[in-house]
Amino acid sequence: MAQESSQKALILVTGATGYIGSRLIPRLLESGNRVRCLVRDPARLQGRAWQHDVEIVAGDVLRPETLAPAMEGVDVAYYLIHSMGAGADFHQRDLDAASAFGGAARDAAVERIIYLGALAQQSTDLSEHLSSRQDTGDSLRSSGIPVTEFRAGVIVGSSSLSFEMIRYLAERVPVMVCPRWVYTRTQPIGIREVLDYLTAALRVPESSGRIVEIGGAQVVTYGEMMMTYAEVRGLKRWMVPVPVLTPRLSSYWVNLVTPIPAVIARPLIEGLRNESVVHDPIASKLFPEIQPVDYRTAVVRALDRLQARDVESTWSDSLATSQSDVPPVVLTNQDGMILEHRQRIVRASPEEVYRVFTGLGGKRGWLYMNWAWRIRGFADRLIGGVGLRRGRRDPDELRVGDAIDFWRVEALEPGQMLLLRAEMKVPGRAWLQFQVLPRDDGQSLLSQTAFFAPKGLTGWFYWYALYPIHKVIFSGCISELAKRSGAPVSDRSAGEAAV
Repeated sequence: MAQESSQKALILVTGATGYIGSRLIPRLLESGNRVRCLVRDPARLQGRAWQHDVEIVAGDVLRPETLAPAMEGVDVAYYLIHSMGAGADFHQRDLDAASAFGGAARDAAVERIIYLGALAQQSTDLSEHLSSRQDTGDSLRSSGIPVTEFRAGVIVGSSSLSFEMIRYLAERVPVMVCPRWVYTRTQPIGIREVLDYLTAALRVPESSGRIVEIGGAQVVTYGEMMMTYAEVRGLKRWMVPVPVLTPRLSSYWVNLVTPIPAVIARPLIEGLRNESVVHDPIASKLFPEIQPVDYRTAVVRALDRLQARDVESTWSDSLATSQSDVPPVVLTNQDGMILEHRQRIVRASPEEVYRVFTGLGGKRGWLYMNWAWRIRGFADRLIGGVGLRRGRRDPDELRVGDAIDFWRVEALEPGQMLLLRAEMKVPGRAWLQFQVLPRDDGQSLLSQTAFFAPKGLTGWFYWYALYPIHKVIFSGCISELAKRSGAPVSDRSAGEAAV
């Protein structure tokens, strides 16, 4: 497909709520394409910056009867779906889904399918996960539609499963007991390059019908990945090799140490026994303008997202909520950080709510358990921190860069959002965000999110040791904000979720 025609093409994206899909869509829009998203629940796309720039169709690849409306008029379809977290039968689910999708695409005369699979050499010893990813490509090809199948190994970027496993192990475990899989070679690739390949395929017709292996500029072992990550973070780590530690035991260990559940960790770890190294150089011939970086550079780029400006661009995703289901509190991990997110529905305008949370600090204090804030400020002063003595420049007006006690105004969106960066001494980096959004029923949704990017094991210990008191303070703070803004709706009436 020529570039000129691809800019006017209708592109279908599956997996729009996932890690790859949600980052691919803005790039496709920037290139001038019309984009349609196939999602099981359209409400999950609420809050995305590009939500109103795409067409959203409800459908499920495991329900073939729902696919025809999504395929109508589509030129190229991206298949970015897998079922690894769906249970023991994920392999069969992957095949069923790909078969249904390919059949619907054939019936709608879709010109091409672009699929992101797994990098590994064909072998009878492939893990079920890797075998499933490659069999999915075969199932899509059986439809008769040309498929561009990109095969990648470890994708280096926040929230990528394999990289997150490396990240958390290196962050939390000073002495790592290393089973044999840590010596398996792999060719990790940065998320930017993956997205470059996926978008470039639209304007390179020669990639149609090809399997394209993609990887970074460096081949490393998983052990070297962990040690390099630790070096970049300034962490001292030691590796102790052991001849045992089965995938099952490893998955339990990963489940304990990282946010990745054992049901996902086990098939992932089983796949680590297979090398994921590029052997076919076709990618460099088809896409010579794409120059993959080495692993260290990719790690630095990924960690840069923990800087306030980069992280801020992803926070809207974590705060997106269906207004019909507002969980009052969610504790989770995202982009290498711990998030504690609380919400209240308030019978007040966004302007009234905004006025209250931008008036925090200084002589007004922090509304709830102000004595605890003063103790924290005193302790910070004792260890050389800024404490609470700085107060605030103006009791009502704020601007970016202002100090508020031991916080700094990092970002400000008038009438909507306040982001504070902590300047007290902590083993990591911390932010506190307040946001208010209007609701269709005339009320407002008040959100309060604490973000903490821990450094090493000390950082994780700090968070969880203090979380019981933080939980009380954060809960009381948002409750007082809601009361002073207007009459809050009972948080339990909106449902509850915890991760």
